[in-house]
Amino acid sequence: MANLKITLVKGLIGTNPKQRKTVEALGLRKRHQVVEQPDNPQTRGMIKLVEHLVEVK
Repeated sequence: MANLKITLVKGLIGTNPKQRKTVEALGLRKRHQVVEQPDNPQTRGMIKLVEHLVEVK
């Protein structure tokens, strides 16, 4: 299965707590941090919730 590279491109100030927890669950803590997550429906759903904060490759 392929992996997705997820980068946090915007800060979390002003976001609601659910979005913060989702970003944390993806393994992101700081801006411009890059993590690799498996490409599965669960990860895609989390990305969909915070698509305005992250960039996916």
